Formats: sequence, C-alpha cells, structure tokens
Amino acid sequence: MPTARYTRTARWLHWFVAACIVAAFVLARSFHGLPLSPQKIHLINYHKWTGLTVLWLSVARIAWRARHRPPRLPATLAAWERDAASASHAVLYVLFVATPILGWWLSSALGFPLTYLGRIPLPNLGSKDKVLAEFLEPVHFAFAWSLITLAALHALAALRHHFVLRDEILRRIL
Repeated sequence: MPTARYTRTARWLHWFVAACIVAAFVLARSFHGLPLSPQKIHLINYHKWTGLTVLWLSVARIAWRARHRPPRLPATLAAWERDAASASHAVLYVLFVATPILGWWLSSALGFPLTYLGRIPLPNLGSKDKVLAEFLEPVHFAFAWSLITLAALHALAALRHHFVLRDEILRRIL
C-alpha cells in the first residue's frame, strides 16, 4: 500500500520552517558575544527577519493544517508514541509562534523597532522598558533552546522510525 503523505504545501512549509529555524539559531549563535559592530547589527537583523519568517509561515502552516488533516499515523504505533507525537507537535507549534513573538517583544523593549527585511516597518509590541527587556531576554533564549532541542528530538525520532523501525513515518513528509 502506498504511503499516505502530507500535502505538497504542508511538506514545503514543514521543510522551509525547519530551515528557517536552523538559520535563526545559527545566526543567533554567530552574533552572541560579538562586540557591537556593523557586522553584529547585520547578523541581528538577519536573525530577526528569519524569526519573523518563521512566525508568518507558522501561522500559514497552522491555518493550512486546520483545513487539511495530516495523514493518519500507522496503526502499528503504540499508544505512548501517538501521545508523544501529538504532544510534541502541539508544543512545537506553540514554540514556532511564541519564540519569534518573544523576540519581537524583546526588540521593542530594547527600543529597537523592527523593519521586516529592511523594508516593512512593524509596530512595536510595547514601549522601551529596560526591566522588561532584562526579563524577556532569558525567556526568549530559553524558548529558542527549547525549540531547537525539541526539533532535534523530532528529527531523531523520525530517523529512528525510518532506519530502525523501517516504517512509513518519515516518508509521509518527504
């Protein structure tokens, strides 16, 4: 029997969001600890634009998924695996949206307005507030690390299904 697959749009959104998350994480790691310079500001802007792209595409992805049910999980999956898949996907979707919003809010609290791709000004999510920024920075950091960690576990689980269990899980999104 052929593998039930996600729609082409769902697959494209999945892989593009995944690439953007990795890029945002790599960008953040690349400017962390650098002294203030034009290069650091460029890297920070690319990080913000990539994070906002994750936000916009995640909203599109959630809307798409609301109208297009994902393929059923194989009947061979244990109940705990179904529950873990459902819970991890729910948490991933929350992190896809919450992490960039926290970054946007942090940027606003630091007094740095966002201009998406250097062209589209976005509203601040609050006024400049040093105390709030000091609170939001580690929260955004924790959410980002949670997102990259859960995404890595998600990828490892998919690889386990493909190479160890030899089932159809990974093929559904390829």
